[in-house]
Amino acid sequence: MEGKMKVCVLTGKQKLEWVERDIPQPGKGELQIKLEYVGVCGSDLHFYQEGRLNNWELDGPLALGHEPGGVVTAVDEGVEGFAVGDKVSMEPAVPCGECEECKKGLYNLCKHIKMLAIPHERDGVNAEYCVHNAKWCYKLPENMDTLEGALIEPLSVGLHATELSDARVGESAVVLGSGCIGLCTLMCLKARGVKDVYVADVMDVRLEKAKELGATRVFNSRKEDIVEFVKSIGGVDQVYECAGNRVTTLQTARCIKKGGKITLVGVSPEPVLELDTATMNDQEATLYCVYRYRNTWAKAIAAVSDGKIPLKKIVSHVFDFKDCIEAIDYSLNHKDIVIKSVIKM
Repeated sequence: MEGKMKVCVLTGKQKLEWVERDIPQPGKGELQIKLEYVGVCGSDLHFYQEGRLNNWELDGPLALGHEPGGVVTAVDEGVEGFAVGDKVSMEPAVPCGECEECKKGLYNLCKHIKMLAIPHERDGVNAEYCVHNAKWCYKLPENMDTLEGALIEPLSVGLHATELSDARVGESAVVLGSGCIGLCTLMCLKARGVKDVYVADVMDVRLEKAKELGATRVFNSRKEDIVEFVKSIGGVDQVYECAGNRVTTLQTARCIKKGGKITLVGVSPEPVLELDTATMNDQEATLYCVYRYRNTWAKAIAAVSDGKIPLKKIVSHVFDFKDCIEAIDYSLNHKDIVIKSVIKM
């Protein structure tokens, strides 16, 4: 496909605008993809609100969006295994494959990784078309659509977290924060056979969704203390912090049994949060830290295709691409009702 396309770009704090660009053509080893769905992520909202995210600062126009599902429209002649018309999900961060981390298999920690929608790495995919390295594109089976393809990205965070912490059949867990990542973590825990999962948040709409997705019990932290409850049942095996917040990070150590595991999944806007290390020492807790995902895509697609994970259920709002600016603004300002927004291209 050649010609011009529309792209929605962030040009400053809470400033999104439309630009026209050439449709990109596939280079060596690449596919050209017509985007069909792109998820709106918390990091998109943070970039929009603050003009920065962690150590990355906006210093020129940046297209947001890094949760893509689409259809192949052109294939570089050297690429095998893909054809025009294939439905695909894209792993958005492409590592170098050469550094020490990549060679160890820890490719999500690659120093030279190029992630969509990160300044000086790659533009995002809030656009009509994109190109992507074919090695990091995954064909979707017949019974999956490109909406599910777009949601494989957040699902992969939950899958990586529960694999890292080795959540097992019959265990018990607490999930602190039931936004998109908390709900994906919950679904992965249930798919792995974890018996009881207790979920806390401050927004009822998210807690209702957690209940629908199999939470044993939910807690609105404005009214109930999950720590008190968990202590009354003797603690849980696993706790997942999915809110990236000061209060919940401190609660983690107080929820586990002796010898339990704490997994920090949420990304905090603040660089420093407190942990209750005295309690962690007393419990001889194990602490896991999660950075994105690795080696999850094919497994996540298989789990959705097999009906083990009802991925579409997390979507609360779908916006047309022409309303992309509204989609991001609305998602930021209506967190009380938005669980997961998706842009339909």
